[in-house]
Amino acid sequence: MGDNEGMSEPIDTVDPTLAGAVDLARTAAVAAAAPDPVGDHLGAVADGDRLASLLFGCAKPGYEGWYWSVSVSHAPDSEVVTVNDVVLLPGDDAIVAPTWTPYKDRLRPGDLSPGDVLPPEDDDVRLVPSWSAGDGEEQAPDRFFAREIGLGREHVLSIEGREQAADRWFAGDQGPDNALTQQASGVCAGCGFMVSLAGPLSDRFGVCANGQANDDGRVVSFQHGCGAHSEARHKRSASLGHLPEHVLDDTSDDVEEIVHVEPEPEPEPEPVVEAATEPEVVEESHVELATDDGVEVLDETPDAAEVEPDQSETGSDEK
Repeated sequence: MGDNEGMSEPIDTVDPTLAGAVDLARTAAVAAAAPDPVGDHLGAVADGDRLASLLFGCAKPGYEGWYWSVSVSHAPDSEVVTVNDVVLLPGDDAIVAPTWTPYKDRLRPGDLSPGDVLPPEDDDVRLVPSWSAGDGEEQAPDRFFAREIGLGREHVLSIEGREQAADRWFAGDQGPDNALTQQASGVCAGCGFMVSLAGPLSDRFGVCANGQANDDGRVVSFQHGCGAHSEARHKRSASLGHLPEHVLDDTSDDVEEIVHVEPEPEPEPEPVVEAATEPEVVEESHVELATDDGVEVLDETPDAAEVEPDQSETGSDEK
């Protein structure tokens, strides 16, 4: 390191000439904040030799906690103050947007849709050329030959890439820190449904092949576990051999015998007896005739002999 004697020391006090230029600084702040008003003078901050910032409150709606900073300075041999810049800055209590996160850091598994493309960056530390590293040490003799004839993959995982994947898998749902593993009957390291991997991660991870398990087809750590372990067995119940009678029997079906009752036959209607009608009595009518000898009663009821014969019979007799 060189000699630091020529370096300027931090300025703790504000130049009096600059500290007194409040009206000049306010005029510059009002012009920048128009048409919104400017708040009270909050103080001054020394930024360097003959350089300071005068602070004013911000009265703009929605900018609570913000302030106007007016940078002022003057020449060594002059007391004329010059305004350099006017900016609106957030204070400690200001409401500001969250820190910007690059797009590549905001992506999460499942965000890609069909047709989306997410190429790796040119300097991605997770990838290295395949000729400089392989999936395992056993492939070292074949790297040079594969590079010469153009076989194999162009890039492979670097050591950093493998460790990042291992840490991510171990800390995820397929690791040991979850409720499923804490109540499991065994871990994946001793499960018959785990398929072993090859390569550098084979000593820590495998693939679940139990179609009835939650992690079927997923990479699981050896310390992960679930209730579908190959050696899981039902525990025998330690309850009493004989249970007391139920107060309310809800273990059997309620059977009610249905008795078929024949309907009573309807009574036959009584025959209607018509009352016998008496023969009609024909009253005889009498006609009284006045004669010289007295009154003569004539019977108007014709005798059978006096009844006129039927016209049909009369006609036949005439013939």
